[in-house]
Amino acid sequence: MKLLFVVSSLDLTQPFSATPAWWQLLKGLYEIGVDVIAAPYQGPAIESLWWRAADNPAQWQGDLFKAARDAARKVIPEKPKHAPASEDQEGMSDRVVRAAAQRLIAPLWERHLSAILTREPDIDAVIFLTVPLNQLKGVAAAITAKHGIPVLYYDGDVPASLPSMSGFASGFRIYQGADMREYAAFISNSAGGAETLKTMGAKAAHTLYYGADPDVFSPVDINSEDIDVFFYGHGREYRGQWIDAVIRDGSRALPDARFALRGTKLGDIGRAEQLPYLSFSKLREYACRSKINLVITRAAHASVYASSSSRPFELGAMGRCMLATPYLGVETWFEPGKEIFVVESGEEAADRMRYLLSHDAERRAAGEAARRRVLSEHTFVHRARELVQIVRGYC
Repeated sequence: MKLLFVVSSLDLTQPFSATPAWWQLLKGLYEIGVDVIAAPYQGPAIESLWWRAADNPAQWQGDLFKAARDAARKVIPEKPKHAPASEDQEGMSDRVVRAAAQRLIAPLWERHLSAILTREPDIDAVIFLTVPLNQLKGVAAAITAKHGIPVLYYDGDVPASLPSMSGFASGFRIYQGADMREYAAFISNSAGGAETLKTMGAKAAHTLYYGADPDVFSPVDINSEDIDVFFYGHGREYRGQWIDAVIRDGSRALPDARFALRGTKLGDIGRAEQLPYLSFSKLREYACRSKINLVITRAAHASVYASSSSRPFELGAMGRCMLATPYLGVETWFEPGKEIFVVESGEEAADRMRYLLSHDAERRAAGEAARRRVLSEHTFVHRARELVQIVRGYC
């Protein structure tokens, strides 16, 4: 099989949190024999051992639009209200960017993708990977009409990306003004979000969860676990209550425990220590130095059944003991009480942390069980095979 991807970004230095997952997914496809071509929607084309990079035909325009939007939001901040949104609530900066993109950028992408498909007629399908589909309105329909191959859309941010949610302050509103009927099918990271996508106009909806590449997220032989409780993540959006309850209050309730964080814009972190940000690769060392790793999932995901995020799979692949705040459907991937510990309040979190810090064998057994589960069910090779099965249904 040969697939052409339009990826939100291939640049790990840019603030697109799903980019590491897309690297792992494309690598997984390569490992099962899929010929992968990847073109970034934002930023430069980056070649790798696992895919062939195609140019971004609108790189300077995209950079200009991003800079203009960021500047506009500094003057008129547009923050989600954590309430149902609608097309009328789309921010002015997003509206302006969307209109400009449909007029200027969409035609460039249509010609670019058509040229690739003409040059390489053995491509089986095109997959748009979490790009702003309302900025590319009409492109999928034109590609299918001209080349007779399916175009699918994979949204890795469901349910936060849906109009029924408010989205993230830093992101685009991607569905307002889009035509979902031009795609053969939608794929998302959320089982609970699939029906919503259908009601919004998707012809079909499939679920492809996040996972982890065990070559990337593997245990590190650390001399000592010098961090008791560790969390990594960015921002308080949709999880501020739990950051306060588990990190701020938890660090004060356990004065002898060392709490550490790697992240930004988390608010009051109590006694927790802020570790140097450093590189993406440093995360593995931080996690493996920690006895307990926190999974504080944003409420937008945690409240909709089986809406996957990367964190549990990454930590599980590293064999870490995971303590999670409420996460609807987490049992889809890990067994609570055996492979992950789920707490329902700040007080319960403090009690569970005390217990796990004093029971080394139980803590380590949970991490080992989580790693076995990831290796048997949740690697990105598993996800790549699932994606190929989905795509075959439309070829």
